[in-house]
Amino acid sequence: MTKLITDIRCGDCLDILKQFEADKFDLIITSPPYADSRDKTYGGIKPEEYVEWFLPRAEEFLRVLKPTGTFILNIKEKAVNGERHTYVLELILALRKQGWLWTEEFIWHKKNCYPGKWPNRFRDAWERCLQFNKTKKFKMFQDEVRVPMGSWAETRLKSLGKNDVVRFDSQVGSGFGKNIANWLDRDLAYPTNVLHLATESSNKKHSAAFPSALPEWFIKLFTEPGDWVLDPFSGSGTTCEVAEKLRRNSVGIDILPEYCELARSRTQESKTLLFNERPIQPVMALEIGQYFQAGVRKSDES
Repeated sequence: MTKLITDIRCGDCLDILKQFEADKFDLIITSPPYADSRDKTYGGIKPEEYVEWFLPRAEEFLRVLKPTGTFILNIKEKAVNGERHTYVLELILALRKQGWLWTEEFIWHKKNCYPGKWPNRFRDAWERCLQFNKTKKFKMFQDEVRVPMGSWAETRLKSLGKNDVVRFDSQVGSGFGKNIANWLDRDLAYPTNVLHLATESSNKKHSAAFPSALPEWFIKLFTEPGDWVLDPFSGSGTTCEVAEKLRRNSVGIDILPEYCELARSRTQESKTLLFNERPIQPVMALEIGQYFQAGVRKSDES
């Protein structure tokens, strides 16, 4: 078995990443402190100062990411004075000016979002996972995240009509069309860009841990075994723990020593399981497959 490297470093990623050579990482996936959030943990960053704070770090991300690599940013804007703040939108525009390509936007639907009632809005049940790349040609392994076709196929594909065995253009004039017969004898299909995942029921002693299934899905989609994964705001080490189980090398960086120790402890436990050859459970396929609906079609290439 090839030796895996899991490197947890303590400090500001702006400084730590200067120790790494350019074009090292295949995937950067992270959830940085949100504006004005986790102030008891990370001190909080004002929304109006967020872009200025983030850009120097993003410049290092751009330098250490391979040309074929991908950067996934999990973030969500907050409400200020009764309206959504625009700092995430401003950050997207600033990252594009910095040289990033804003390739895609995934939505993480939090199935068990915290209940509550507010006078002028409903509870927040989703977060952004923004995809950025250095070039238009990046590594992507779509077959690794295919999902079950769903129960709709059992009935829909049993009785095909005349319009199902040819490409049938939409009658509303949208220009889209489908050939339902293409899905005969298929058990798996490609997912959508909406990920239906529960938040962690246990926060692993961290104030903002995201679920293991989130980095798992992106690691499978954008990397191969032996590739390098970076989480520059690694917190309790979820990304590195998942990367290790999936046999990827990883680097996790956090500014708080107690979280670095927690991350080292978790990845050490993961490494013990790995060398005992425990099987890796494919948690994502069934999770997302439950939401796969009828009307699947091949997406047009842009």
